[in-house]
Amino acid sequence: MHAPIKTVLGFALAGALQALAPCYAAQADAPVSTAKAALLPGDDFFAYANGNWLASTQIPADRGSWSSMAQLAEDTNQRIIKLIEAVPGDKHAGAEARKVSDYYLAFMNEAAIEAKGVEPLRPALKKIGAIADKTELTRMLAATVRADVDPLNATEFHTENIFGLWVAQGLNDPKRNMPYLLQGGLGLPDRVYYLEDNERMHKLRTAYQAHIAAMFKLAGYSDPETRAARVFELERKLALTHASREDSADVMKANNTWTVADFSQKAPGMDWKLFLKYAGLGKQQSFILWHPSAVVGVAALVKECSLDAWKDFLAFHAINTSAGHLPQAYTEQHFDFYGRTLGGTPQMAVRWKRALAAVNDGMPDAVGKLYVSTYFPPEAKAKLQHMVSNIVQAFHVRIDKLDWMAPATRKEAHAKLDALYVGVGYPDKFTSYGPLAVKADDAHGNAERASRLHYQQQLAKLHQPVDSKEWCMPPQLVNAVNMPMQNALNFPAAILQPPFFDPKGPDALNYGAIGSVIGHEISHSFDDTGSQFDSQGRLRDWWTPSDAAHFKTASGALVAQYSAYKPFADLPINGQLTLSENLSDLAGLAASYDAFKAANPQADDRDFFLGYAQSWRGLAREQSLRRQVMTDGHAPSKWRTYTVRNLDAWYKAFNVQPGQQLYLAPEQRVRVW
Repeated sequence: MHAPIKTVLGFALAGALQALAPCYAAQADAPVSTAKAALLPGDDFFAYANGNWLASTQIPADRGSWSSMAQLAEDTNQRIIKLIEAVPGDKHAGAEARKVSDYYLAFMNEAAIEAKGVEPLRPALKKIGAIADKTELTRMLAATVRADVDPLNATEFHTENIFGLWVAQGLNDPKRNMPYLLQGGLGLPDRVYYLEDNERMHKLRTAYQAHIAAMFKLAGYSDPETRAARVFELERKLALTHASREDSADVMKANNTWTVADFSQKAPGMDWKLFLKYAGLGKQQSFILWHPSAVVGVAALVKECSLDAWKDFLAFHAINTSAGHLPQAYTEQHFDFYGRTLGGTPQMAVRWKRALAAVNDGMPDAVGKLYVSTYFPPEAKAKLQHMVSNIVQAFHVRIDKLDWMAPATRKEAHAKLDALYVGVGYPDKFTSYGPLAVKADDAHGNAERASRLHYQQQLAKLHQPVDSKEWCMPPQLVNAVNMPMQNALNFPAAILQPPFFDPKGPDALNYGAIGSVIGHEISHSFDDTGSQFDSQGRLRDWWTPSDAAHFKTASGALVAQYSAYKPFADLPINGQLTLSENLSDLAGLAASYDAFKAANPQADDRDFFLGYAQSWRGLAREQSLRRQVMTDGHAPSKWRTYTVRNLDAWYKAFNVQPGQQLYLAPEQRVRVW
C-alpha cells in the first residue's frame, strides 16, 4: 500500500496525528489543588497552561498518544463518516463519491473478508513461492517498489518495501521531475531497533521475531519459526546498510545522482537493468539516491543471502502489509505487535475508524472533496490568507533587522518569501480516481489497485512538467507542511477550525495557535534544511560564509538546549534530529508574535502565549513516547512548548525570574531569525 495520508513531501507541523482538547481557554489551565496552585509558568509552562486538561484527560484505549490534533482529527473523522454513509441514499452522488462509499463498505463487510480468508493474497504468495533463481527474485523485488516514502519528513523514512520511490523535482534542476530511491525493507520502525544493545531492544526483537512466525503460521506456512529467523536475520543485515535518521535528514548527503551504468559499477550483485525495468523505471537515465549505502547493501545481500531467505522475506511482508484487509486473526496479530508491544496501545480502533483510514489511504483526495464541499466556509479561507500575509510581512521585517546578515543573503531570503506559494484549504487540482476499479466486496483488491494506481500516477510525473502548486496533503488532514523544493506551504482545511483557528475568535488565540503554525511552516524555508534551497527550490548555497557560520552557531545552541531535555532518564531528546522542527517552532512563534502585536499593540501577551501552549496539549504512553523520541524529527509536545523560553516577551508577560526552571539569561536565549 502507498503511504497513509499523514505522509508529506516536506516538513510537517506534526509527524503523526497528535491530539488537542476540544476546549480552548485563554487562561492558565493549572489545577486548583493546593499542591499545584503554586506552579509557576517559569517552572513548567506546559503544565501551567494545561494543568486541568492533563489531570482530567485519559488517552483513549485505542491510542498510543492523545493531543489537540488527535481530538480535532477525531471530530473531523466523525463528520466524514456521516458524509460517506449518506452516499448510497443520495441519488445525486457522483461516481467518485460512490467509489469512496464502496471502498468503505468493502472494508466494513467483515463477513465477506472472513469468508475469503487469505485467498486474496494467494496469487502473490504463489508467485513468491515459485521464485527459482536470483533473476526471478530481482523481478519480484522490483514489483514491490511503491511510492510510499517521504525523505523530507523525518517521520516517514520507513517502508517495508525493499526500496521506496519518491518522484519530485530535482535537487539541482527544479524544472524536471526526478525519481528518488530510498532505503526500505524493515518491519521494525528504524535501524536502531535492530542494532541497539540493551535489554529493552532485545525484548522487542524477540517479540518481533515471534510476530513474524505467527503471521507465517496464520497463512499456513510450515516451520514458521525457522522462516521467522531467516527473515529477521536478513532485515538485520539490511539495517546495517541503512543511514541513520540524522544522516537521512541531511539533504547534502542525499544529493547523489546515479546513471543506469552507475548501479552495476557501484552496487554489484544484482541485475539492475532488470530491476529498473520491472519497477517501471527502465527508460529513466538518471536517479537520485537518497540512501546509496542501502542500494549497495541490497545488491550485496541479493548475491549473498539464500533464495529461501529472500522468499520468506517477501512472503512475510506481503502478509504483514496486507493484514488490515485480511481476516480478524491477521489484524489482531498485527495490532498485538505494532499496537500493544511497540506502541503500548491496549485496544484496537473500532472497525469504522480502520475503514475510514483505509479509504483515506486509498482515495485521499476523493474523501477530501466530500469534506470541503460541506465543512470549509469561504470566510475561513479569506481570514487565514490575511493572517498568512501578516506573518510573511513579519518575516520580511525580521530579516531586515538581522544585523548579522549580509545584503546578498538578505536579498535571497526576501526573494524566497516573495515567491512562496501558500495553499489554503484544498488544492486547485484534485487527484483523479477515474481509472480505479472499486468493488464493494473486495477490500484487499481495492487497496492493491489503489496502491498500483498511485504508483503509476507518480511514475507518470517523470514525463510531465513540474507542478509547483501540487499539494501533498489532502484537505481532511489535521496538519500543515512546508515543501522547500517547491517553496510552497499547504494548510489543509481540517486544521483550519477550533481550537487552532476560529474565524470569529480573538486574534490572541488565533495568532497563538494557527499563527504559530503558519509561522512554523514559513520558517521551515529558513531552517537548517530549508535554508539550503533558493527561491526556485534549487539546492544552492546562497549564504555568505560569515552568515552561514552565524546560523550554524545559533543552530548549535538550539541543538544543545534540546539535547539537555530528558523525557526518560535513559533517553534524552536528540537535538540534532529535531533541529529543523525546533528552529521552525522558534522562528515561527516569534514571527507570529510580531504579526499579532502589529495588529493588536495593546492586547494581552499572556493570551497569545497561552494559546500557543494549549495548542500543544498532549499525552503519550511510555512505549509511544520512547518511539517518538528515538525516531521522530519533532520533539514531544511538552518540550515544543518550552520554545517560549527563548522569547523575551514571554518573560515579561509572566514575570519569569532567575531561579525558575525555564529561565534563561538573555545571552543564553537562542535567536536565529
